[in-house]
Amino acid sequence: MSAQQVLFDAPGPRARRVILIGNIVGVLIALAILWWVVAALAERGQLTGSMWSPFLESRTWQFFILPGLLNTLQAAGISIVTAVAFGLVFGVGRLSNLAPVRWIAGTVVEFFRAVPVLLMMIFFWLALGRSGVVQPQDAPFIAVIIALTLYNGSVIAELVRSGVHGLPRGQREAGMAIGLTRSQSLRTIEVPQALVAMLPALVSQFVVILKDSALGFIITYPELLQYTRRLGVGEGNVIPSLLVAATIFIVINFALSTLATRLSVLLSFRAKGQKPVAREALAMDASSS
Repeated sequence: MSAQQVLFDAPGPRARRVILIGNIVGVLIALAILWWVVAALAERGQLTGSMWSPFLESRTWQFFILPGLLNTLQAAGISIVTAVAFGLVFGVGRLSNLAPVRWIAGTVVEFFRAVPVLLMMIFFWLALGRSGVVQPQDAPFIAVIIALTLYNGSVIAELVRSGVHGLPRGQREAGMAIGLTRSQSLRTIEVPQALVAMLPALVSQFVVILKDSALGFIITYPELLQYTRRLGVGEGNVIPSLLVAATIFIVINFALSTLATRLSVLLSFRAKGQKPVAREALAMDASSS
């Protein structure tokens, strides 16, 4: 009996008809909403050629789209690196044998997971700008990175903790059997395996970082959304400019999501492919002994 059959019964003919009807109704509603949006845009002249012609000019991409995209990718890239480092440190801290270390790491992680990332951006932007620690023009960029690092790093720390707890207990016991300490087993055996297992979820978190970087326009960070708004105000085509920015975000996020899906399939395939190898190795050891 499969796990699916254990969890719930397979739908019968009547249930399948209800599901099919629900899917058809959902598609029709989505198409109706799309038609309403397109009709509203056309009524307001947002679909005319003059509104979209600026995107056929090289200066639009040279001075607006590409600089904004570069700033977005720069903030997201740095935040990904720092968030992963933050998550590894505090994720391992939550798994420490020392109670004070676990308590401090847990408090930090839970606090920054609970605080909205936009609130942290505004706080660090104001704090850095008024403290004089950095140049005022650099404060938005640094505030975006700090906020994305603290929030998403806390989520990654929880992924590390749950990933280690999801490993079979035999991994830890094997490390202890060969003389490793608890911390050595974490660093050399458990955390590396947990990272491989949570890699698809980790890539999905990178998508969140990229999307949340768009919040930087609120604190005047010149990312893609900020540049497209300036373009829209200057050309009088705010809605087409925002649609172009949304399309770029969708394409990048779809690419990252596809990468996460393929990584999940690849890792599961490798895990299944390693089982026969492990059995053959055990059989050879048994025969040699």
